[in-house]
Amino acid sequence: MKKNFLKVACAAMALAVGVTSAAACGSSEEAYFIGASGPLTGGAASYGIAVQNGASMAIEEINAAGGLDGVNLKFEMLDDAHDSTKVPNNFSNLLEKGMQVSLGCVTTVPCLEFKNYARENEVFFLTPSATGTDVPDGEHGAFQMCFTDPAQGTKAAEYVKANASDKKIGVLYKSDDDYSKGIHDAFMAEFTDAEKANIKTASFIESTDFSSQIAQLKDCNFIFLPVYTEPASKFMVQAKDKVATDAIYFGCDGLDGVDKVEGFDINSIPQEVSYLSHFNANATTGKAGEFVRKYTEKYGTDTLNQFGASAYDCVYALFDAMKAAKDAGKNVSPSTSAADFCKILIEEFTTDGFTFSGATGTNVKWNKDGTVSKTPEKNIVKAATNA
Repeated sequence: MKKNFLKVACAAMALAVGVTSAAACGSSEEAYFIGASGPLTGGAASYGIAVQNGASMAIEEINAAGGLDGVNLKFEMLDDAHDSTKVPNNFSNLLEKGMQVSLGCVTTVPCLEFKNYARENEVFFLTPSATGTDVPDGEHGAFQMCFTDPAQGTKAAEYVKANASDKKIGVLYKSDDDYSKGIHDAFMAEFTDAEKANIKTASFIESTDFSSQIAQLKDCNFIFLPVYTEPASKFMVQAKDKVATDAIYFGCDGLDGVDKVEGFDINSIPQEVSYLSHFNANATTGKAGEFVRKYTEKYGTDTLNQFGASAYDCVYALFDAMKAAKDAGKNVSPSTSAADFCKILIEEFTTDGFTFSGATGTNVKWNKDGTVSKTPEKNIVKAATNA
């Protein structure tokens, strides 16, 4: 999707509706336009809907408070159904509508496709949730609010070393899944060969029968699960009478929402279930607690997760950067081009003085490569019970 192609598309659209000039194509009216692509239908819809909700809630709050020096922001997300082949058309449509800045995509594979077009057309994006290592590219305006997959593995290893050094450690991961294997590999890389010798690992491809993996891990009392909710819930159900009741199941952001898996009663699991993440959906205080309260009042709890909180923070972080740039005398207006915004925001997000605090972190900073720097926390989904 080269710039020339988009210009031709704009001109064609202008002629089709009887507009005498193509200049209107790409205009954003009198508002700053943030666009995004994400799954609003299909198996990953709960993630996309959460992002749409979180971003929309932030936009509403900012506009109610007067916008950016009296000018509103607007947000639109187009459905990609977690299908990267839908991204080119979504990107083209958003750019033709006047997208100046973006949240990219919700999931990694579509976001990598989005990244290609964003780079070619100089569109800055801050993705709330595409965790792939190939997503960020600070030099060309591709930034993350979320941790990369390896970073989650590294942080998890740091947590285990600091808090579970006296435990018998086990790891269950999905060997054919980039997310799971990426976290597993980064996690294991933090341990010495002597330490690795005391860590039991079990892998799987099909998530139906975990009897073999349970046999390998049944003596462990701290089991790291860098997997998604569906296989994690099946493993825990099958292992609940075989793994010690005082054991701890500990995952990364893939376990967010495990208590909402259809047909899975997390309270039937005697072990503690927890995960390391930048957002706690059970928070009652601070900015995270404030987000939980407002989101629940507006949308309920079905899609209350880190995706929505991260999108909420993305919008506020973009707003803060845009305001800082405008206050510094830079050309920030509803008519500022996406390419100019890209240059401005790269500079703002990578300057030493720019920090952000929100629902997913305090004193958040961004590295030159577009990755985020913040501290995750352990979230207990369900405490251990006597079963």
